[in-house]
Parts: sequence; structure tokens; C-alpha cells
Amino acid sequence: MIPLAQSQSKELLFERMPIPKAVATLAIPTIISQLVMMFYNLADTFWVGMLNNPLQNAAVTITAPALMAFNAITNLFGTGSSSLMSRALGRKDYDVVSRTSVFGLYCAVAFAVVYSIVCFFLRTPMLNLLGADEATFSNAYNYMAWAVIANAIPAVVNVTLAQFIRAEGSAAHASIGTMSGCVLNIILDPIFILPWGLNMGAAGAGLATFISNCVACVYFAILLSRKSYKTFVCVDPRKFCLRKDIIKEVFTIGIPSALQNLFSVTGMTVLNNFTAGYGADAVAAMGICQKIYMVPMYVTLGIAQGATPLIGYNYASGDVPRVKKSISFTRNANLTVIIITGLFYFIFPGFFVSLFINNQTIIDHGIKLLRGFTLGLPLLSIDFFSVSVFQATGMGKAALIFAVLRKVVLEIPLLFLMNHIYPLYGLPYAQVTTEIILASVSFIFIKKLYKEMDSRQERLSQ
Repeated sequence: MIPLAQSQSKELLFERMPIPKAVATLAIPTIISQLVMMFYNLADTFWVGMLNNPLQNAAVTITAPALMAFNAITNLFGTGSSSLMSRALGRKDYDVVSRTSVFGLYCAVAFAVVYSIVCFFLRTPMLNLLGADEATFSNAYNYMAWAVIANAIPAVVNVTLAQFIRAEGSAAHASIGTMSGCVLNIILDPIFILPWGLNMGAAGAGLATFISNCVACVYFAILLSRKSYKTFVCVDPRKFCLRKDIIKEVFTIGIPSALQNLFSVTGMTVLNNFTAGYGADAVAAMGICQKIYMVPMYVTLGIAQGATPLIGYNYASGDVPRVKKSISFTRNANLTVIIITGLFYFIFPGFFVSLFINNQTIIDHGIKLLRGFTLGLPLLSIDFFSVSVFQATGMGKAALIFAVLRKVVLEIPLLFLMNHIYPLYGLPYAQVTTEIILASVSFIFIKKLYKEMDSRQERLSQ
């Protein structure tokens, strides 16, 4: 049973603390975690790039969609469960919080096991589908064996537990757990990848990723064991149940979130296949640019993830002004960060690409590609945050519409069109066009959310 002081401390954070301070309390540890995760994600590309071998660098890029599929699992059960947990906290329904965390965790583990087995037995057709050819297949599989097949369970458990712990307002603990693995990965990468170390190349990057996620899981296991009386997060399998209300709520948010990720994997696969037609140098440049333009996105995602529990809690408790202020403050903070960073990217693209590889052909490709991606960054931050709001408030239908629109209706068809109009360098503009349309749609949904909250408040006040 959770002590009264614990529930009161959460009420202080979610209900009474000024919005900027509350967002900062939740977001700063998450931002730091995201920045460390940024370096963690860049580490593979950076250290493999130090080999100056486009085939090794292309292997990491080709395998990226298979790694992104982990997010589909964590989005289905991690995001879906954490959204319900935040709203249940707002309703003071602590039994649902605990049972939801148990349900989400063990379902995520089961899906991770299945995915790992499928990747092992279907590795050849999967890598061919992702764009591997005779030149890149061997390196891509060596990376995939560690980073995907072996890493599935620890990677999914790590992220899922972090989401649960963050959902109840313990952002610092969630961030420390995530960062412990990320920092270790950054340290191990050069040792495993480079010739002066184990000289494993791309495979070494995958092994470092696997070890780092295992360490993060150990941290969370120790944390939950020692702090079991201070947290609503539960991992006791005896509390696992298939309650219809929990399953429905988790899947209402989790399915659109998972579909969005799966569509993203599909979109990246299409993008990689288009890029592969222009050679390994183009694939390497595309992979580097994707990592670079995601750097500011990690910061804005940190701000959004920090604010999500605050929005969900107050939406469930009926504090409409606090929900609106949280959304407005977070959106403006995100735009400020993304616009400033985007200006540097657009003006100095060659500098940022050259940080990752000393190959002029790849740098020349990267300059044009990065400028295209940069134009969509402000709108991308708005759209990503809008999805966070949908998840926080249980707007599963809006999240599903967004997921289908982003990839199926807009971006994937636009990739075909833009590649035809402007071969290779037109590919980033498919995303720019997509985000312009989605930003307009997001304003419609947010306006609808505000109207629904105002109507509910009026009914309660009568």
C-alpha cells in the first residue's frame, strides 16, 4: 500500500505547482535523458563513420527500421499503459495504476520474445526488404544479430518501465535508468567498433547496444525492488489480469501509437530503398542526416514527454485551465528550441554532416538532404506534441487518424512523387509537405478537445 505522503507529493506536483515549474520538474530530467539518448543514437553512426567505410555505415542505416519496430511494442503497451496510469492517478484510482503497469509490462515482454524469434528465422528476407544487397548484407546482419535479435527483450523492458515510472511523476528516476544504459553504450561503442579495440565494426555497435540495455534493466529492477512502497508501478505477476476496462483503455491509445511507429518503419523502408538506388554513399548520407535532424527533436520530445503526465492527470481530474496552460506553455517551449536549432542546421549543413564522416561525396549529399529535412522541423515538433496531447487525454481516434494520415495517406505516396520530381534530394520534402498538412489537422483536433473540456466543465458547474 502506498503511503499517504506519496500520493500527496504527487498531488502537489500535478495539481498545485505553477505550470512552468511543474513542466520543468517533469521535463528537465526527461530532456537530459533524451540528450543522452541522442548521443547514444548518434554514437553508432559516429563511431562506425570513423571507419570511413560506407558499407559499414550503410549497414547501420539499413537495419534502423528493424530497431524502430521495438518502439511499436513499447508504444502499444508502454505508451498505452502509461496514458491510462496518468489518468487513473488523476481519478485517484491507484489499483488501476498498479494493475495496468503489470498488464503492460508482461504483454510487452511477450511481444518482444515473438519479435526476436521472427527476426532470427526471417533475417534474410527481412534484410533484403530493408534494402540490403550483396555488398551490405553481411555487415547489416552482424549488426542486427546483436542490436535487434538479442536486444529485443532488454530494449523493450527498459523503455516500458521508464514510461511507467515517468507516468506517475518520477521523471528523475526514469531518466537515470535510461541514461545508465545510454552512457555505457557511448563508452563501449569505440571499444567494440574501432581497430584499436575489438575491431568488430557494425557488429560491435550492436553488441554495445545490447549490453547497455541489459544494464538499464538491472537499474530499474533494483529501483522497483527497493522503492516498492513508494511507487504505484507494480511488476508482481500475481496482479496480472485481463480486465476489459484496462485492455480497452490501453489499446485505445496504444494501437494508434504502435501503428504510427509501424507506418514510420514502413516509410523508412521505402525511403531506404529509394536511397539505395543511388549507392552506398547516398544511403550513408541519408542515415547521417536523419540522425542529425532528430537531435533537436529529442529535446522537444523530452519537453513533451515531461508534460504528458501533467496534461493527462489534470484532464482526468477536470482542471481545464491547467490543461490548457500546460499545452500552451509546452508548445511554445518546443517551437523556441526547434526554430533556433533549425536555423543553424540550414545555414551550416556541411559542418554538421562532416562531424560524422570524412567523405566529401557523402558530405555533398548530406548538405542538400539536411536542408530539406530542416524545413519541416518546426511543424514536426507541433505534430509530435499534438500526438502526445491525444495520448495524454485518451483521444485514441485522433491519434489513429494522425497515424494513418502521416505515412499511409501523405508521406509514403509523396516519397514516390518527390523522388520522381527531384531524384534523391526531393525525398526530404515529402516530410515537409506532410507536416504542413498535419499541423493544420492538429489545430482542428486541439480546438475540438478544448470545446469538449469546456462543455464538460459547464455541465459539472450547473
